Amino acid sequence: MDQRSLLRALAPVAALLVLTVPGCTRSGDGTGTGGTPGAEGLRDPYFPGLGNGGYDVQHYGLDLDYEPKPNRLSGTATLTARATQDLSAFNLDLHGLAVDGVTVDGVPAGTDRAGDELTVRPREVIRDGSTFRTVVRYSGSPKSVTDPDGSEEGWLRTEDGAIALGEPQGSMAWFPGNHHPSDKAAYDITVTVPKGLTAVSNGELRSQRPAAGGSRTAFAWHAPEPMSSYLATVGIGEYDVKTSRPAGGVPEFTAVDRTVAARSEKMRARIPEVLEWAQKTFGPYPFSSTGAIVERADDVDYALETQTRPVYPAGAFNEEFLVHELAHQWYGNSVSPKTWQDVWLNEAFATYAEWLYDEEFRGVPAQERFEKEFEDDGNWAFPPSEPPKDDLLGAPVYGRGAMVLHKIRQAVGDAAFFGLLKSWAQEHRHGNASTEDFTAHVEEKTGEDLTEVWDVWLHGDGRPAKP
Repeated sequence: MDQRSLLRALAPVAALLVLTVPGCTRSGDGTGTGGTPGAEGLRDPYFPGLGNGGYDVQHYGLDLDYEPKPNRLSGTATLTARATQDLSAFNLDLHGLAVDGVTVDGVPAGTDRAGDELTVRPREVIRDGSTFRTVVRYSGSPKSVTDPDGSEEGWLRTEDGAIALGEPQGSMAWFPGNHHPSDKAAYDITVTVPKGLTAVSNGELRSQRPAAGGSRTAFAWHAPEPMSSYLATVGIGEYDVKTSRPAGGVPEFTAVDRTVAARSEKMRARIPEVLEWAQKTFGPYPFSSTGAIVERADDVDYALETQTRPVYPAGAFNEEFLVHELAHQWYGNSVSPKTWQDVWLNEAFATYAEWLYDEEFRGVPAQERFEKEFEDDGNWAFPPSEPPKDDLLGAPVYGRGAMVLHKIRQAVGDAAFFGLLKSWAQEHRHGNASTEDFTAHVEEKTGEDLTEVWDVWLHGDGRPAKP
């Protein structure tokens, strides 16, 4: 037998040996044992690249170390997820930061990087329905993300530290993940910062301990309820911290930049009473803690409903914004949008909460607020259910969205309407819902055909005749 014949004879044996030696199975390219790569992006109508297919994250464990002066972040992200298909590869969203290493179930995995997409190629196919753990080590100088409307989000540097804000896509600037609101998870976030600074995040503070020989401090936060990644936050700075645990109430943790602490104290003290009103109006509070992060106006120029701990610039930490952001804990945070096209549901409810609060405590009828918004030309630029991509959070999403709710109230009466506020929040608690889910819920609960409300006020173009 010549050498070529010998090689041909041994080829089947060699192939068998390759397939049976541990670690030699090739599956990262979608071949080998039947797995296929998860989708790159969930094809959201507004941000098609956000999120990824093939898995559902159950828990994020984020261990972060931040040095403000050079703006240096080092992180280890541990994602516990369930496969929804046989996975030969899957993607994570990550903006800017360098990846230093990835393992899947303790085994080093291959990676590819293209823009904000990190493709992970595990050594073995991950079977449909199985739970797997991915650990990503990463580092670098986190950056902000510029949205289509020109606003800045992501990791924003402040005078004394940083604040992380993620709506709609900024959370990928500081940790890798499945960054679409439809994939909710629990979070444990530990942040180590120089001594003298405080690190604040979502949920409850589990521990605060010295690190690096006492020169740094590690703050460990636990957020047990499901959370969309855009609602995760980290605030780092010189904060004045106040905590309270009212008997039978919701524990509160509020951190205020020390330079604005004195003038913010009066409003901070209002949080429990506004929350009590919100629970009476919307139903049981859906989370285990509450509070706020208040930054200097020069550091942050907008408020955001980050879960359990909304962020406010000092100039906007007032009654109107407090009502709005607390209402979001039910509408937007607990009941989150299925896609970003459904974001009007978040803002309509939070805006209408302002109207209801004014009606009850200031004697301003919601009808009066409706008429004022009706006369505002900005509210008629587009239907709230179809915002343009470069104006996702434009005026109609707020003002005209609230008008939709008021028209429902007029059509079904107060008793049914206030029942809807609670049933919508309760039946979709810690889930996601679409515009179609909402319109179906309203008609099912009230027995009313509200086609005219949907056609004219929710989906219609232009301002209708004055009602």
